[in-house]
Amino acid sequence: MSENKGAGQAPREFTEEKWRQLLSPMEYHVLREAGTERPGTGKLISENRAGTYYCRACGAKLFRSDAKFESGCGWPSFFDAEEGATYQVRDTSHGMNRLEVRCANCESHLGHIFDDAPQTPTGQRYCMNSVCLTFEADE
Repeated sequence: MSENKGAGQAPREFTEEKWRQLLSPMEYHVLREAGTERPGTGKLISENRAGTYYCRACGAKLFRSDAKFESGCGWPSFFDAEEGATYQVRDTSHGMNRLEVRCANCESHLGHIFDDAPQTPTGQRYCMNSVCLTFEADE
């Protein structure tokens, strides 16, 4: 299973100080402060192996590789999440109106979802920050 930084405790009950201890400064900024990594910099953009993507903060299963597609946006993109793995919150920051995607297990920020992928079965693009994810290849 993927690295679970919050193993043995209920992540929803963590204090922000606990999250700061568990996460690197960049992980904390994106996962807990809803930051964004620069486009094109994430190490999972070009990951093409079969496998599963997990929440870097808590280890929850989020996406399967067969839902990943190349969107050209600069971040890993998926057209569907595992059932019940994420939830969405209206985000009006930076003068935009969009839907933020969060991990249902630990409530960490993962990225945003857009209805601009007509080439996919769902028409959706989960635009995720690589730093929010870990990847485990199928054996």
